[in-house]
Amino acid sequence: MTDASDASSQDSFISHLMELRNRLLKVVGVVLGIFVVLFLYPGPSAIYDALAQPMLASLPAGTRMIATGVITPFMVPIKVTLLAAFVLGLPVVLYQTWAFVAPGLYRHEQRLALPLIVSSTFLFLLGMAFCYFVVFHTVFSFIAGFSPESITPAPDIEAYVNFVMTMFLAFGVTFEVPVAVILLVKTGMVTVKKLREIRGYVVVGAFILAAIVTPPDVLSQILLAAPLCLLYELGILAAVFIEKRQPQEADPADQAQAVTQTDDKAQP
Repeated sequence: MTDASDASSQDSFISHLMELRNRLLKVVGVVLGIFVVLFLYPGPSAIYDALAQPMLASLPAGTRMIATGVITPFMVPIKVTLLAAFVLGLPVVLYQTWAFVAPGLYRHEQRLALPLIVSSTFLFLLGMAFCYFVVFHTVFSFIAGFSPESITPAPDIEAYVNFVMTMFLAFGVTFEVPVAVILLVKTGMVTVKKLREIRGYVVVGAFILAAIVTPPDVLSQILLAAPLCLLYELGILAAVFIEKRQPQEADPADQAQAVTQTDDKAQP
C-alpha cells in the first residue's frame, strides 16, 4: 500500500514538472515571438534610441553616449529589445503563472485571476512609465546641473542600460504594492487593522529600499519611496472595501472542494 502511495506521489510530482515545463515553453515562445517582431520593426536601434532619449536630453548639445566594449553597440540594443518583448508579453507570463497555481486554490480565489492579471500588468507598466517620463528626466537633469563645466559627460551605454533596467524593475515592482496588499487581505493573511499598525515600519522600509536600489542622491530616493508609501495607502483603502464585502460564510463550492481535497489526502 505504501509503495502504491509513493508511486502515485511520484507520478503527481512528475506531472507537475511536465506542466511547469509546458507553461515555461509557452512563455518563452511568446516572448521570443514578440522579440522577432520588434527586431524586424521598428528594430533594436530605434527601440534603444527611444530608451536613451531621457539621458540624451540632459547631455550638452552635440554630446553622445559611448560604447567601450567591442560588441557592445550590437548587444545593448538586443538586450533592450528583449526587455521590451518581455514587458509586452507580461500578461501571458502572469496568466501562465496563475494557471499553474490555480488548481490548488479555492474557487473564489480562482476568480481573482482576470482582475489580478489586468491590474498587475497595468500597475507594472504604470511604474515603468512613471520612471521613464518623470524620474529619468528629473534625476538626469539634477545630476547634469551639478556637473562641472570642465567635465564633458559621456555615459557608457552598457552601464546606462543596466541602470535603466534596474530602475524599471524597481518602479514596476513598487507599483504592485496595492495588488500585494489586497491579496494579503483577501487571503486572510493580514487584516486592515494590522496594515495600519505597521504603517510606520512600511515608511521606514520604503526609504531603506529606495536607498538600496536607486542612485545615491536624495531626489531619486524620494521619487521611489514617496510613490511606494502612497500606493500602500491606496492598497489599504481598496482592502477596506474588499474586507467589507468579504462573505461571512464560505462558498458552498469551496466547502465541497475542501472536503474533496481532505478526502484525497486521507486516502492511503
